[in-house]
Amino acid sequence: MMVLLHLFSLLLLEQAFIGYCLESQENEQQPLIGSAIPCQGSWIAGLHGRDGRDGRDGLKGEKGDPGEIPSCPQVHSPQFGHPGIPGPPGLPGIQGRKGEPGEKQSSITDEQLKIISELQMRVLKLESALDLYGSAVQVGKKFFATSGLASDFSTANKTCYMFGGAIATPRNADENAAILKLVIKHNTYGFIGLMEGKTQGTFHYLDGTTLRYSNWYPGTPDGQGSENCVEMYTDGTWNDRYCSKSRLTLCEF
Repeated sequence: MMVLLHLFSLLLLEQAFIGYCLESQENEQQPLIGSAIPCQGSWIAGLHGRDGRDGRDGLKGEKGDPGEIPSCPQVHSPQFGHPGIPGPPGLPGIQGRKGEPGEKQSSITDEQLKIISELQMRVLKLESALDLYGSAVQVGKKFFATSGLASDFSTANKTCYMFGGAIATPRNADENAAILKLVIKHNTYGFIGLMEGKTQGTFHYLDGTTLRYSNWYPGTPDGQGSENCVEMYTDGTWNDRYCSKSRLTLCEF
C-alpha cells in the first residue's frame, strides 16, 4: 500500500512539471537560457561542466602612433615677499677662551725717549770709568777717569778705546779743570788728546779738527817738530812732549 502511494506522488509531480513547461512555451518561443530544468523531455539537467580551454592568440595588430612627449611645466622665478618681522634675540653663546694679552701702549714721547737714551749712555760711560779706574770726574755729559797707571801715548789711547772711551781731551776750561783734578790726585803729568800736525808748532785734536781751546805753558810749544804729543802739568797748563814718554793715562767717556 505504501509503495503505491509513493508511485502516485511521483506521477503527480511529473504532470505538474509538464504543465509548467507548456505554459512557458506559449509565452516565450525560446527556452530559458541556463535553466536548470529543460522542458523537452521528462528528465532533469545535471551540474555545469568544466570551463573550456583558452582560444588561440589573435593576429598581431598594427603598430600604433607614437605618443606625445609631455612638456615640462614652465618654471617661473620665485617671487619673494616682504621681509618678516625680526625674531626675538637668541640665547647668548658659550664664552670663548681668554685671548692673549695685548701689547702695552707706551705713553713716552720721542723727547723722553731721547733723554732716557742719553741717560743710559751716561750711565754706561760712568760704569766703564768706575770699572776701569775706581773714580771719575763729571763735567756736563762727560766723565774723566784714570787708573793711576802710566804708559806711552799710543798705549794710553788704545786702553781708553778698549773700554769704550777716548783719551781725555779738554775742549774748554771746565773740562781742563776736571782733568787737572785727576792729575793733582796722582801728582804726576798726564797725556791729553792733542797731536802736532804737518805744520811745525801747530797742534789739533786727534780727529784732525782745529783747537778751539788751549792752555799752553808760557813759551810752549817749543819742540820744533820733534815733540808731537801734549802733556798736562800739575797746574793745568800744557806742554809738548815726546810721545814715547810714560805719562798718566787719562780717559774720557
